[in-house]
Amino acid sequence: MPVDPVMRAQFRLALFRIETDWYSLAEEAEAGGDGRLSSKSRKLLRESILQSAELFGAKPYFLSDEFSLVDATIAPILWRLPVYGIDLGNQAEAIEEYMTRVYSRRSFQQSLTELEQEMRI
Repeated sequence: MPVDPVMRAQFRLALFRIETDWYSLAEEAEAGGDGRLSSKSRKLLRESILQSAELFGAKPYFLSDEFSLVDATIAPILWRLPVYGIDLGNQAEAIEEYMTRVYSRRSFQQSLTELEQEMRI
């Protein structure tokens, strides 16, 4: 977390939104057993992520020049999008660049389980 109180507050708000909006929808897929989301949940998650596209492109990492707890929270959801049946489409160029940056980190690659690695094969 950043030392600056304003940035720390922004990170906390981002974490709250991600956990409340994105993870609550993702839990549906995990609970269902097949890893799929309902069409309504898929649409809600896709739209919520796309609403943040500008934030993904503003800095190298989410709201920051450095990898942070927010990125560590976002990456698992974005990694699972294909399993959930979500394609972000053409308007997600900044998000795609962000994902490439995060996924290429050695720490991210080492954190993946065998099952998670198979999600992107």
